[in-house]
Amino acid sequence: MTRPSVPLRLVGFALVLLLAGCAAERDVRVIKLGHALDPTHPVHRGMAFMAERLAEKSGGTMKIDLYPSQQLGTEREMLELLQIGSLGMTKASSSALEGFTTAYQVFGLPYLFRDDAHRFAVLEGEVGQEILLRSEPFNLRGLAYYDAGSRSFYTKDRPVRQPSDLQGLKIRTQESPVAILMVRALGGSATPIAWGELYTALQQGIVDGAENNPPSFYLSRHYEVCKYYALDEHTAVPDVLLISTLVWNDLTPPQQAWLKEAAAESADYQKVLWAEAEAEALAAVAAAGVEIIRPDKTPFTEQVQSMYETFRDDPIVYDLIQRIRAVGGSRMEDGG
Repeated sequence: MTRPSVPLRLVGFALVLLLAGCAAERDVRVIKLGHALDPTHPVHRGMAFMAERLAEKSGGTMKIDLYPSQQLGTEREMLELLQIGSLGMTKASSSALEGFTTAYQVFGLPYLFRDDAHRFAVLEGEVGQEILLRSEPFNLRGLAYYDAGSRSFYTKDRPVRQPSDLQGLKIRTQESPVAILMVRALGGSATPIAWGELYTALQQGIVDGAENNPPSFYLSRHYEVCKYYALDEHTAVPDVLLISTLVWNDLTPPQQAWLKEAAAESADYQKVLWAEAEAEALAAVAAAGVEIIRPDKTPFTEQVQSMYETFRDDPIVYDLIQRIRAVGGSRMEDGG
């Protein structure tokens, strides 16, 4: 029995649809964005919002594909992929960018910002936007900052109520010269360890504690090992949304404008998510038996002031310190 033949006009029609679909697919500019965070993290949710806004602004002609949880490599590996254009975008802590430009070191200085209003005024103003472009010679263009809150110390066996309590403690830090210098200035022994290895290092006593923001302390489950959390809030190191300049320069001016707008809107949206996540994290770790300590910050502030003098010989960082200190309040203070 022979199969009924398909009319040629239907074959032709199907071919037209197929070719049209292929053309439409080619017309959509897809940018891959990889990062190391869990999909529940407020920064990931902020980037998902950016993807939605970009699709809307571009009329569906631009798309961001998200790859969370180190699917495409570690933070460092993804930065390297951006440099050669194999990956379009990523999120990195500003501490991880210190090796590309010393300008990012300024964000690692303790008690640099007077308050949150001052911090956002700096990041969203001239100084912050200038720093985003400092890494362009390395094919890394900053698009926006995401709020990563303030970092504080958490420890296993004894609480930190004043700087002297850090004496003799091995504290995990990021691979950041400024973070290492800060812990040493406060009397601790700085021990750089990869984030993914920290839980085991705390369990085994390789380090006595670490420092990070409340959501990271909670989502990492480090509170299962460390039962003291001292909210000294020594630094407020932002996350940075980055795009490969090889990808950026290949976008048309309208595409660049849409992406910048979507990134800025996502940063505002993520701030709200972050505030909610901080409150939830502190409540959760307290319910799990963690003692939350709110120490007097004055002794901590006084003990790290000498760090600022070490940058007198670095004209880039020292100039940024002076400019940041001169920044006034942000639009938040004006009810915006």
